[in-house]
Formats: sequence, C-alpha cells, structure tokens
Amino acid sequence: MTESSMTNSDYTSLQVEDKEIVLVGTAHISQDSVETVIRTIDEIIPDTVCVELDTQRYQSLINKKGWESLNLKELIKKKQVPFLLSNLALSSYQKRMGLQTGVKPGAELAAAAQTAEERGMAVELVDRNIRTTLLRVWRKTGLWNKTKVMASLVGSLFEKQELNEEELAKLRESDTLSSMLDEMGKVLPSVKQILVDERDTYMAYHIRNAPGKKVLAVVGAAHLPGIIRLLQGDKISPETISEISTIPLKTTFSKMVPWLIPGIVVALFIGGFFFGNRDQLANAATAWILANGLFSALGALLALGHPVTIISAFIAAPITSLNPTIGAGFVTGLVQSFVAPPTVHDMEHVGEDLMSFKGWWQNRLARVLLVFLFSSIGSSIGTFVALGWLKDLF
Repeated sequence: MTESSMTNSDYTSLQVEDKEIVLVGTAHISQDSVETVIRTIDEIIPDTVCVELDTQRYQSLINKKGWESLNLKELIKKKQVPFLLSNLALSSYQKRMGLQTGVKPGAELAAAAQTAEERGMAVELVDRNIRTTLLRVWRKTGLWNKTKVMASLVGSLFEKQELNEEELAKLRESDTLSSMLDEMGKVLPSVKQILVDERDTYMAYHIRNAPGKKVLAVVGAAHLPGIIRLLQGDKISPETISEISTIPLKTTFSKMVPWLIPGIVVALFIGGFFFGNRDQLANAATAWILANGLFSALGALLALGHPVTIISAFIAAPITSLNPTIGAGFVTGLVQSFVAPPTVHDMEHVGEDLMSFKGWWQNRLARVLLVFLFSSIGSSIGTFVALGWLKDLF
C-alpha cells in the first residue's frame, strides 16, 4: 500500500512500500513534455526510468531507417496488412498533430529513454505490445462498435485540428482528461477498457516491479490517474497480467462466418444442378465470375494498381471468394508489391504522405495497402451481387 504521496507542477511522487515512484504525465506531441521529462530525470536522479512504450514502438522511434527493413511481402503472407493499416492510420494522425507543434509523436518517451541511458540509468519499456492491444480490441468488440472504431480511424486520417502548447497543457489536466475518458467509456466501453484500463493495469504492475528504490515513470497524461490509483491499491497479480496479455481466440461463430457465403454459393450450385434449371448453370457460373472479377478489378483500378494487378484481381476474385483462407487482397497485394515495389523513399516518407488524401495514392507502400483493401472490398461486393443472380437457378 502507498504510505504517502506528493505532487508538484511537473510530477507526482508516491511512496509505495520501500520504493519511491515518481510519475510524469505527458502529451505525445508536446515540446514542454520533452523538456519536463529531461528536467525531472536530472532533478530526481532515479535508479530506473520506465516509459510508456513496447519494444516495437521504441525501435520505430529511435530507428529512423526502420521502414527500410519492412518485409511487405511477408506481412501480406502472414495476413498482417489490417494491423499495418491501423498502425499507419494512428501514426499518421499523431504525426499530423505533431507538425503543428514541431515535435515528433512520442518524442518525450524517446527523450526519457535516451536521457536515462546517457546517465547510466536502467530503462524499462512497460507498455503492452501494440499488436496484442489492437487484436484484443478487435476480437473483444462487437460488430457495431467495430464499425464505429473503423469510422473513427478513417475520419482521423482527414481530420484537421489545430493544437498548440497551451491547448496541450489543458488536455493534460486531470479534469479534462477524466471527462474525455468518461465519454469514451459511454460510447465505446469495451474499447476504453482495453486501450486505457488494461494498459493502466499492465503499466502499473511493471512500474511497481521495476528495479531500484527510486523509479521514474513517463506515461501519457490519460493514463496517469488510473496508474496512480492502481499503485495506491493492492498489488496486481501476475495472473491478471497474463490474462490481459493474451490475444483472445476467435469464437466458433467468427470462424464459421467466412465459410458461410461460400457454403451458400456451393449449395445453390448443387441445388440448381439437381433441383433447379440446369440450363441456367452456365449463366450463373459466368455471372459469378464476372461479378467477383469485375468488382475486384474495379477496386484495384481505384487504388491505381498496376495493370497486371488489375488483371490478377479479375482472375483471382472468383476463386478466392470461395476460399476464405486466401482473399482477393492477398493475391493483388502480393502482385502489386512485386510489379511496383515501394522504394526506400516511399518507406521513409509514408507517415508524411499519409497525412494528405493524395499521398495515399502517390506513395507506393500506401498504394499496395489500398490495392489490398479496395480489391478485397470489391470482391465482397461482387459476391453479394452474384448471390442475387444465383437465385435464378431455381
């Protein structure tokens, strides 16, 4: 239990058993936060500095050439394109906000880690793996809330919001953040629980168990109230951390859904052969090929895919629509990455390019992702259009 606590303008200090834990709440695009973090490290001289990062995000912050090592083809094969898209959408939004203050998103976290290393202090990355967090959100959120989350992500890509250091300082205030989080909890309770509450628990556990008698933790201001409350409460069990670090398995229903449409289509063709109008079978097969192929090819065209990619969409979609393990986007994304591979310049500047609508089509990396997405959507639309035509078999 906490024996005492102290707050000044820069940080909150807690005495947790025999350990002093100092917490700094920051804004991820604020120069004031960068300066506050460095000043606090030099002032309190902690044994360990904990930062709100996982290994993947830390490497992306300190490795300016990290995009050069991105294996896009391997990501497509491992079906991690939606994860990459979500990451890019979030980073693009943060980067756009950061341009207004001249600060790279997460600069204060990188500054905390680098300053600690320079002064010979231990550094602990205490946040949960970003992929685990995003997959927990996706798999524990209902269809309607998933739609709202996706709409928010897409909207953030084109949202224009002016922020300065004064407004960021207001956002760091506890009352303002509490009301924002309460509102988020009402609209998207499961998302708020996973994105905020679970991460508060995860970080509080690792901060409390960090080595040294004096520990400094640098976290986003939104996490500060929850982490303080958890540090002042009973110890968090390792079992709790294990549970919230686990990616939920897909439900039986979610595993069955991708096979539902192919099953209906196959059943319609079999039923048409035995009980329906056999003369219509050839027309129905043609309709299936044309609907899937044309709509998927149209999606690839809208993404400004290479002509070879557009042709591959037309050929692949009628087949992949009957096999949920391989989507049309899987094929078109791979083809696009082979015939028009992203350059090093595309990799390095993808964040900046995604801040404009036009940039999504100009950047070759982004265009591969658009080809993947649009051809997949086109194939899905074509499937439903073809289903309407297949009823003529009876």
